[in-house]
Amino acid sequence: MAAFAFGYGGLALIESGGRRWRGRIRDATMSRLGVNLPNLISLGRLLLVPLTIWLILGGRYGLAFWVFVVAGVSDALDGFIAKRFNRRTRLGALLDPVADKALLVSVYVTLGLAHQLWTSLVILVVFRDVMIVGGFLLIQAIAAPKNYGPLYISKINTGLQIALVAFVLARLGLAAERSIFDVVLSLAVVMTTVLSGISYIVRWARILAHSEQAL
Repeated sequence: MAAFAFGYGGLALIESGGRRWRGRIRDATMSRLGVNLPNLISLGRLLLVPLTIWLILGGRYGLAFWVFVVAGVSDALDGFIAKRFNRRTRLGALLDPVADKALLVSVYVTLGLAHQLWTSLVILVVFRDVMIVGGFLLIQAIAAPKNYGPLYISKINTGLQIALVAFVLARLGLAAERSIFDVVLSLAVVMTTVLSGISYIVRWARILAHSEQAL
């Protein structure tokens, strides 16, 4: 009976140790891949993109507004967790801005197709983002690789872009008529989009000039 109890206890110990080792291996694999809570939140925000597009195309503007709000809250949350608990990873550095841009650009294009935003405004916003991504890749390929932060005017532009989309979705959700605020916000987005685009071109020109001088 004692031998049986010892054998049973030994098996339990082995099984418990196996579970711990499997847990450690799983945690190490997840850590190596950069999978953590902030990155999962960013991934969830990315998955909200098709849902938001579907809601807007279906005329469910009120629900689209709240999904957009949830996406904004998740953006602030994953950034806070990553900084507060030191959960920054290379995957997160890529996934977070990709999720943000994918959502914002998709909403602009979809609202443009629904004739709720100026077509020229949508084209300008998309062109600027494509230009920034293309310019960044060009700089990384030609000049010394470096992590260049966003310009101050670009932050203002992004804030205005978000404000315009949130306002339009809220107005449509409440079935309210267009107002002067639509025009003011749209013009503000146009102006800051142009200014930020020019600012990035100037930055890239300076970086390339310094890179050629180094050669």
